[in-house]
Parts: sequence; C-alpha cells; structure tokens
Amino acid sequence: MAVQAVYFSDRDGLNMALKNPETMLFTSKADADARDKVLELAEEIQVYLARKVEGLSDELAEKCAMVIAEDKDLFQKALKKPDLLNTAQD
Repeated sequence: MAVQAVYFSDRDGLNMALKNPETMLFTSKADADARDKVLELAEEIQVYLARKVEGLSDELAEKCAMVIAEDKDLFQKALKKPDLLNTAQD
C-alpha cells in the first residue's frame, strides 16, 4: 500500500475539503497555497463589497467575491480591455 500526501487550505478546513475533494484537496503544496491565496483575496473583496454596496447580503457578497477572486487574471486584463469580461470564455 502506497502513502500519498494531500494538501488543503486551512481557510477551507479539513471537513469542507473532504466534502469537496475534487476542488479542495491537492497533491501539491503549491496548488494548496494557490487556493489559499484565492480565498484570502475573496475575503478581502467580500469585506470591500459589503462596505461599498448597501443592502448586499453576506451570502451574495461571498459568492461575488469568490467569482472575482477565482477570475482575478481576467479582471486584471479587463482593466485595460473591458470587453474581455463578456467575451465567451471556456
């Protein structure tokens, strides 16, 4: 029997990672660190959105923040070329 190391972000927590292994468990520390950075960015975006958008629910702010954080490269490019946001992405 072989032993395999798996990594997860502390921000996700072990229980959440085990419930969603396909997206939250990683075979490399680098991938887990990248996930952690996305989650850190999403937390900051969520706080920003909650502060700037009156009446925005915590749940919706969290969902919006995750979308932005997960697609941060696209948003960075869109700052120079806005139509990229709505160009078909697959």
